[in-house]
Amino acid sequence: MPDQIMFQEDAYVVLETNQPEVFLTAAELLEKLKVILAAQQEDLPRELQHLTSVEEQAQYLMENSCELDTEPGEYLQWYVVRLEK
Repeated sequence: MPDQIMFQEDAYVVLETNQPEVFLTAAELLEKLKVILAAQQEDLPRELQHLTSVEEQAQYLMENSCELDTEPGEYLQWYVVRLEK
């Protein structure tokens, strides 16, 4: 049976085009995704179009993806990291 620590989320490392990497909590990443998605409602990825609220869209992305193209040639990527052993 896998160790439960493998499923703990301490933080996310977030990578953006032309920006240094940053560490965000789950709540901070959720807010960042909500801001980006609110500005992109006309051009949402297909997997988000059936979700009605920005909150649902951001939560879905956090749980099921690790990348969002924000504009042509620009991206946002996030990865779960564990900060302690």
